[in-house]
Amino acid sequence: MRNWMSMAMGTVSNSTLFLSFASPIHKTIIPFSLTKTSPYLISRRTFSVSSLPSLSADSNFNFSHSGDGNGVAVSTRSSKVLLKGMTYPELEKWVQSHGYRPGQAMMLWKRMYGNDIWAHQIDELEGLNKDFKKMLSEKADFKALAVKDIHTASDGTRKILFTLDDGMVIETVIIPCDRGRTTVCVSSQVGCAMNCQFCYTGRMGLKRHLTAAEIVEQTVFARRLFTSEVGSITNVVFMGMGEPLQNIDNVIKAADIMVDEQGLHFSPRKVTVSTSGLVPQLKRFLHESNCALAVSLNATTDEVRNWIMPINRKYKLDLLLETLREELCLKHNYKVLFEYVMLEGINDSNEDAERLIKLVKGIPCKINLITFNPHSGSFFRPTKEERIIEFRNLLAEGGCRVFLRPSRGDDQMAACGQLGKPGTIQAPLLRVPEQFQMAVGSSM
Repeated sequence: MRNWMSMAMGTVSNSTLFLSFASPIHKTIIPFSLTKTSPYLISRRTFSVSSLPSLSADSNFNFSHSGDGNGVAVSTRSSKVLLKGMTYPELEKWVQSHGYRPGQAMMLWKRMYGNDIWAHQIDELEGLNKDFKKMLSEKADFKALAVKDIHTASDGTRKILFTLDDGMVIETVIIPCDRGRTTVCVSSQVGCAMNCQFCYTGRMGLKRHLTAAEIVEQTVFARRLFTSEVGSITNVVFMGMGEPLQNIDNVIKAADIMVDEQGLHFSPRKVTVSTSGLVPQLKRFLHESNCALAVSLNATTDEVRNWIMPINRKYKLDLLLETLREELCLKHNYKVLFEYVMLEGINDSNEDAERLIKLVKGIPCKINLITFNPHSGSFFRPTKEERIIEFRNLLAEGGCRVFLRPSRGDDQMAACGQLGKPGTIQAPLLRVPEQFQMAVGSSM
């Protein structure tokens, strides 16, 4: 939990404050502007402790459980270590510290992540030394998550609700594909501090980071529960709840575990980490990880992006894109994926297409045009299909490599931008700039 608050503070401009309403057990972080002249602020409230909902103090949540990616995770239920929070070198060192040989560590690793076992308990560890298994039962935990519910959408998409040790809930999505590629979309935080105006998760504010174990176990559960039903799960996208690069230590560690050749063995090119544009963390990710990067762009001017993605007030488009140009020059055969959510009347004009072509010039990239998925936390409308196709054609004529990403799982709130469950205290909707008020049907 070290540097937890400082990391949150580092993601916004000096005109934005994160208020933390905290008990010893839970923290909710809500970002909103205190700048008197801000054109984006709808209203101002004064919060008092008495006005906040009561928070239970009967949990044994251990803040060290949230981790920073640099140590061995400890279960909140006991002093046992969480095995899925360790990289293989860490597991090998831990096994040796208890008097067992490295070969036992490799056998354990393969039973947790490989050989179609995905072990969740001691009696699934066939072939391991009896004394070694006894030590594991006394010193280690296999599970960091518990399945709360599974929802199946009409298109076959599954949304899994997981309960964490502290009672919080996260959501993971399994997206089958007819072409034999099935993707698991994992969460990296409980909630999100970025407050992107089109995203339902952003309404929650940030509760806490997920540990590496909690992230990795989402993929283990996905394979364990659905491989026999939907076939091999080949791709991982960090596009669920949260801003992955705000939790960069645990995200890089989890991604390293996922791509280990003796374990889950995902290809680094098929593990994609998405970001709203945290530039320093983005640079670190490109230096330290071989996994793929996606950048949620969604606008072609700072004016629009400042509104719909407040992180842009700290890291402007020019800085973000110039950083990508510089960094990708140093990587061989590497393309960034730009994600662009199509919002009717906001970012889907011919002029937007022309600006987008210029913005990405010189950056090895692909562009995903994403249909906006409506929800109760937003006033935007999805761009009509024929307009999306026209927009795509303009980009293609300008030399861009562009794809359309259709909605999946939207009838179960499992689609892009629909995850999470905001509570009574929510991040604020920002004031709509005057020129877009008609497009969103708003008088704000």
